[in-house]
Amino acid sequence: MFTGIVEELGEIVAIERLTDSARITIRGPVVTTGARHGDSIAVNGVCLTVVDDKVDPEVATFTADVMQETLDKSSLGALSTGSRVNLERPMVLGGRLGGHLVQGHVDGTGEILARTPGEEWEIVEIALPAHLARYVVDKGSITVDGISLTVVEAHDASFTVSLIPTTLALTTLGVKTVGDPVNLEVDIIAKYVERLGTHGPGTPGLGTQVRAS
Repeated sequence: MFTGIVEELGEIVAIERLTDSARITIRGPVVTTGARHGDSIAVNGVCLTVVDDKVDPEVATFTADVMQETLDKSSLGALSTGSRVNLERPMVLGGRLGGHLVQGHVDGTGEILARTPGEEWEIVEIALPAHLARYVVDKGSITVDGISLTVVEAHDASFTVSLIPTTLALTTLGVKTVGDPVNLEVDIIAKYVERLGTHGPGTPGLGTQVRAS
């Protein structure tokens, strides 16, 4: 589980394309501190597993395998050597939840439609896949490329977010341009509420016990 508070901007240093997957190597001095085989690290909002037998702190890189399903349904398939990526380690139990609950399971991809600079911030409009529109509301939370953001306005086919100078300086949204893809993860609480509302109380598997006769 993550919080959507990006710890650092990493860099793709190598990509090995395989038949039905890819192996990517990413440089990130912060997130590799103390990293071990099997640890999780969010890369542009996608939860990946460290596969290195040992992470060398001096090299400060880690390697992860990305399955074809992930390459097809996230923006990771568009990465290339030199691409910058948002990196975050999982939250520590009992730590502060600075953003919101983020699983690292991408629900779909959007596309940057417009960027409108302000005096101290920037408004960014992002295309919203139709199947995700019902989960996005004004002033609700959404994860964009692993960044926990507050929705300014939610529309049927897009939404807007307001980016403060820190977000522009320390995440990929500071350099992405119109037409670039982004990973989207909607609020998990909204999906649970929808599920409960659809099935209602008393549905087997939703908080009730079923006894065998």
